[in-house]
Amino acid sequence: MTTGTHPTPHHTRWLQYLLAALATLGPFSIDTYMPSFPAMGVALAATPLQVQQTLTSYLIAFAVMMLFHGALSDAFGRRPVVLVSLVVYTGASLACAYTTDITTLLVLRALQGVAAGAGLVIGRAIIRDLYAGAEAQRLMSRVTMIFGIAPVIAPIIGGWLHTWFGWRAIFIFLALFGALLFVFCARYLPETLPHAARESFHPKPLFASYRKVGTHPEFQWLSLAVALNFAGFFLYIAAAPVFIIEHLHLGEHQFGWLFIPAVSGIVLGAYLSGRMAGRCSLRATVRYAYFALFAGAILNLVYNFVTPPALPWAVLLVALYSTGMSLAMPSISLLNLELYPRNRGMVSSLQGFVHTLGSALAAGVLAPLLAHTPLYLALGMLGCLIGGWLAWLGYLKVSQNTGVNPM
Repeated sequence: MTTGTHPTPHHTRWLQYLLAALATLGPFSIDTYMPSFPAMGVALAATPLQVQQTLTSYLIAFAVMMLFHGALSDAFGRRPVVLVSLVVYTGASLACAYTTDITTLLVLRALQGVAAGAGLVIGRAIIRDLYAGAEAQRLMSRVTMIFGIAPVIAPIIGGWLHTWFGWRAIFIFLALFGALLFVFCARYLPETLPHAARESFHPKPLFASYRKVGTHPEFQWLSLAVALNFAGFFLYIAAAPVFIIEHLHLGEHQFGWLFIPAVSGIVLGAYLSGRMAGRCSLRATVRYAYFALFAGAILNLVYNFVTPPALPWAVLLVALYSTGMSLAMPSISLLNLELYPRNRGMVSSLQGFVHTLGSALAAGVLAPLLAHTPLYLALGMLGCLIGGWLAWLGYLKVSQNTGVNPM
């Protein structure tokens, strides 16, 4: 594949796997070490809250750096930013494996977060660099579907690594994964942004671009919709150690009972999004997605109101929610990327920032407050969804007033 050319079907097939693999750095960095929370607390003389904050420090750094990954790639190209980020991520992961105190781990987890988001942000921009319309939706959906497998296998891998070798082996695994991705990206990742299409990284025009994108009402509503829809799901992911061990009375190596159904829903939603590409408009796809989202959240609330959580319903209703979330996400993301064709990296960055900030708040604030009562978790899911739906309605109202094509 040469720079700026339209890829062949063969290249499209392997490109989708490479972009999905880059996107999996996020869920692997979040989910793989969750089964080791109790053991890490003992080894590092840390309280459960301090160990939980290693997730929060990662997510905050992940969110803040997302503001810059896309702008850097708009200015210097897609490939260099991805490659440098992978080097930083690999080094930080290796250092995490050898830390001896919780403070150092908090700093190193933040450094992981600084680097891990580049693949997700820049991958979306690469897809839109190469494709448009239904073809872009199909590829975005395929990447989401492949990416969805990561949260299933991450805690399972983490649980077994912890059982066999201890918690430090998990970070060695993440370092090896980052190094392997660097090798494949150095060899196969194309540069899709020609020099003529690059934007200045000078502070004044850069700030003007941030302001232009960040203050756009449609961008704001769309980004909030994605973030809040996902926060309702991520609340259960962040609360997984309590939900799995205390509420479902399962072991450290049994996180798959939550993650497999939940992420199967992500895969199913992404598959349905790909099938609907070219048959339904992006807005119609999102409308159908909200039916599934509300069905999952309301049934989950009713279930937890009438009975203590137990398999299989405690996880199947989360899976229904994640199906709707994944069905909506590619369409909302593409609607956002259409707003500023010359600043797709920045749009992807800012959307990722809002998305990840919502996840950080869900993990650092909502999960500790709600995790110890299953009914409160269900209420948290529904509350986040209602916020996401209101944001979607806000977008529809604003775009109707501006006469935007409904796509």
